[in-house]
Amino acid sequence: MDRTAGTADATTALTTVMTTPDGLTVRPARADELEAAGLAVRDAYAADGFAAEGGYLETLADARSRARDATVAVAVAADGTVLGSVTFALPGSRWAELSRPGEAEFRALGVAPHARGRGVGLALTQWCLAEAGRVSATRLVLCSLDRMHAAHRLYGRLGFTRRPDLDWAPEPGVDLLAFSRDL
Repeated sequence: MDRTAGTADATTALTTVMTTPDGLTVRPARADELEAAGLAVRDAYAADGFAAEGGYLETLADARSRARDATVAVAVAADGTVLGSVTFALPGSRWAELSRPGEAEFRALGVAPHARGRGVGLALTQWCLAEAGRVSATRLVLCSLDRMHAAHRLYGRLGFTRRPDLDWAPEPGVDLLAFSRDL
């Protein structure tokens, strides 16, 4: 992947932009892409059977709220279609659940069901790694629902290790497994 610094629009600070050989670009979402970013994540979680988890699907759909306190990145096809999204947060952000000073974290990674199997999740995770390096983080952390086995395999392939000491449950029956990778 080619990594270059750039901006998604005039309101986005200098950040990482990545483009894959097949034309997939990962970068901060523009304001006009936030709705599509949220819907991609919501639809990904719903397709995996997480619709029973109450209002969290609506939280996932609200990328605009996440973008106020964190960076919402999108993976877009060559034609501009949003295929997936992730939220990148630094410690102190209301979206940071695990990160400590000097670390970064990501959450709410989702790939639209029709775009699965195209490397979108991989590209979004690699973007988070590059962005964490850009902000001089020493570690990238995340938590993932215990049932997201495909995501766990991806994280393992990218060098993340399980961090049971950081596992937590925001509510009964919602078990989140923690992972980290030193940078």
